Amino acid sequence: MTTTRFLTGITPSGTPHLGNYAGMMRPAIAASRTPSVENFYFLADYHALIKCQEPERVHRSTLEIAASWLAAGLDPERVTFYRQSDIPEIPELTWFLTCVTGKGLLNRAHAYKAAQDKNAESGREADDGVTAGLFMYPVLMAADILMFNAHRVPVGRDQIQHIEMARDMAASFNHLYGEHFTLPEAAIEDDVATLLGLDGRKMSKSYDNTIPLFCPPAQLKKLIGAIVTDSRAPGEPKEVEGSALFQLYQAFATPEETAAMRRAYAEGIAWGEAKQLLYACIDREIGPMRARYEELMAHPEQVEAALQIGAQRARALAAPFLQRLRAAVGLRPLSATQASSQDTHKAAKAALPSFKQYREADGRFYFKLLAADGRLLLQSTGFAAPREAGQAIARLQKETGALQALAPQLAPVADVDDEEVAAALRALASAADS
Repeated sequence: MTTTRFLTGITPSGTPHLGNYAGMMRPAIAASRTPSVENFYFLADYHALIKCQEPERVHRSTLEIAASWLAAGLDPERVTFYRQSDIPEIPELTWFLTCVTGKGLLNRAHAYKAAQDKNAESGREADDGVTAGLFMYPVLMAADILMFNAHRVPVGRDQIQHIEMARDMAASFNHLYGEHFTLPEAAIEDDVATLLGLDGRKMSKSYDNTIPLFCPPAQLKKLIGAIVTDSRAPGEPKEVEGSALFQLYQAFATPEETAAMRRAYAEGIAWGEAKQLLYACIDREIGPMRARYEELMAHPEQVEAALQIGAQRARALAAPFLQRLRAAVGLRPLSATQASSQDTHKAAKAALPSFKQYREADGRFYFKLLAADGRLLLQSTGFAAPREAGQAIARLQKETGALQALAPQLAPVADVDDEEVAAALRALASAADS
């Protein structure tokens, strides 16, 4: 069975709220139980330092977010759940990537451009208040992803650029030093639930309209009571469209309960009664988790132990991989035996993928692409003449889009995707150019 590796980062910049839970945490925890998926979840505390220079806030938020994920059902035995700063290989990889990344690429990063635009609007110097951390953070994000060769990274559409930048950095490194990195893909989260907050706008810490995920019952009841509603009196039909109260209820109720609430709106339910039903619905799901959350917050050593389980698992992958990358860029012990340049060239050539062209009993000519370990990556259909097969091979080796253009003349190979084939072709092209 082919395993797909997903990676998700959570920046510890505040207290989780109901919108975080319904929009990301709950579906991510459900997805973590899928057998064919390998999940990596990490607390991006290095990233938090870019925007927050309050040590106690970073520390407290890290604890709150880690405890929230564990209380909500994330199983550290089923996933790799770790703190970014516990993996020293990540900042070292960040430097390797920095050295192959053009400044022009970073100039185009949305966050950096937004900071410059804000300065321009205020009449300040373009880079006023812009730290090197803000400018370089797409490289750190790429290192987070590439360190574990993640296949897919769940992001909103506003984050697609960062995945594209990570792909560019990986391709640049691979071109210079050989095929080490998988090119990640963005898993677009168009269906993520976006809950409305107390004032009817998107629930966000920026708007100060959130309901903390594990606030005490009395505070939860008070905040639900503060949700903005219209002035329609009891008995007057009410609209579910645009109702923050109904939307919150829908996020935590069963389909049958949601249908019943929809009917109650049409029949003129009183806002006070609707808010009582909402409180009961949310507390039914959150209550048992709240008890676990409070226990974890009272015993942070339990949270630390869970994170260390993940750190050990992550470093078991990161440490040997980083050693291979160090050797690839030339950071090797001086006592290491150096092969002759001829032997090195032969070894490099032998380690490359290769095309094999042949003729079958049907009289037609075929070719196949084999990985360095001999696995079949690509199989052609039959050609009438050997020259036609050779021309197809030449196109695949030289033209970026040839894999798609020649698709009708290629037969599918089980458990091999286009990205693995494309990586093999890039390795051949890179070797030909060197």
